Amino acid sequence: MYPVLFQIFGFPISSFGVMLAFAFLAGTWITGRRMREVGLDPEGATTMLIYAMVGGIGGSKLYFAIDVSLREGIPFGSLLFAREGITFYGGLAGAILAVIAGTRIHHIPTGLFFNCVCLAGSLGQAIGRIGCFLVGDDYGRVTDLPWGIAFPQGAPPTLEPVHPTQLYEAAWLFAVTGWLWARRHKSPLLWGEYLMLNGLGRFAVEFLRTNPRVAFGLSEAQLIALALIAVGGTSWLYRQRSTPAAAAAQEGAS
Repeated sequence: MYPVLFQIFGFPISSFGVMLAFAFLAGTWITGRRMREVGLDPEGATTMLIYAMVGGIGGSKLYFAIDVSLREGIPFGSLLFAREGITFYGGLAGAILAVIAGTRIHHIPTGLFFNCVCLAGSLGQAIGRIGCFLVGDDYGRVTDLPWGIAFPQGAPPTLEPVHPTQLYEAAWLFAVTGWLWARRHKSPLLWGEYLMLNGLGRFAVEFLRTNPRVAFGLSEAQLIALALIAVGGTSWLYRQRSTPAAAAAQEGAS
């Protein structure tokens, strides 16, 4: 693991920060390409991804700080500026709200843009999970499997081999990105498929994580993952059923 890659004028550059920048660049590229395919101005990709990144980082830190402060009584301020605590679901909520605001401000069709940016969501998160691995954050339970890894400089440190769940999730999300790319011209609602697949992967990997169980033997992340699967699935089914009906009505009118 490489928590700090190098220093610039004494300021440490973390591997997570570098991977976050890489995720932003890759997400901007793939979103711009999708926007061009659907007839939107690809120049808006950079602007909208800045909204998503700012909202995502802010939302993830706020979610982490509020959640842990309420559960463990740790001061909110120290959690907000801690190295750890980039929580995905807080980031997803913050990014969604920021992107909705951004599309309204810049007059970009919100639904159409979400079908473009969901590819950046899966690809960017996959790259971000590699960053989590490099800094030793968000690992799983202790394991005796041959690919178990210790994180002596992790957050928190561990000298025992644990499941590298960051890499498990990254592999799943790269596969999800490939699936979404192949489905981009066929799916009735691409972002619905993204929500379902994202939730499914997180639900599964949480069984190997150490997060506390809060209800029904499930962690908080698993409960949110189930909600994402439900929202994505319901929206996808609604769009699949309404699209043929709308096409038939238009055909009848002509």
